[in-house]
Amino acid sequence: MKWVAADVEMYQKAAEYVDTAVIPLMPVSFGEDMKQNASMAEFVGILTGQIEKQFKGRIFLLPGFVYIKGNEGSLKALQEWENTLLDKQFKHVFYVTSDSSWRHHEKELSGDLLWLPSLPLENMQEQQKVSIVDDQVKQLLSLFTEKWQDE
Repeated sequence: MKWVAADVEMYQKAAEYVDTAVIPLMPVSFGEDMKQNASMAEFVGILTGQIEKQFKGRIFLLPGFVYIKGNEGSLKALQEWENTLLDKQFKHVFYVTSDSSWRHHEKELSGDLLWLPSLPLENMQEQQKVSIVDDQVKQLLSLFTEKWQDE
């Protein structure tokens, strides 16, 4: 389920079956790494969209958590999101990112951080992008199912 009105309505009717929140982490910067950060955000957006399709009805894909790269307040803001989600019945929270700086904060988060290096998608056709991302998604599926089986 995605953060769109129709899916939110479906979620509200079946909330007891949707125990996993997925949050894409999307960096923004206006320096030399601006294009790289835009590429990371694009990759993570497509990746989490495909994860949502695979697990529709089990996960809730939240809007991307957009943050200014290097801003110290980002971790605190993300922890507030996490606390709210865990208080609202979500048992599992997954963060999906290509920004390796989040790996330094992994222990400060209760949820699971999934870091994948970004793939350069800007010169690919849409079909190629989806195909490549599907390969990545297949590798991630086991991480989700493992976490659910540990309950």
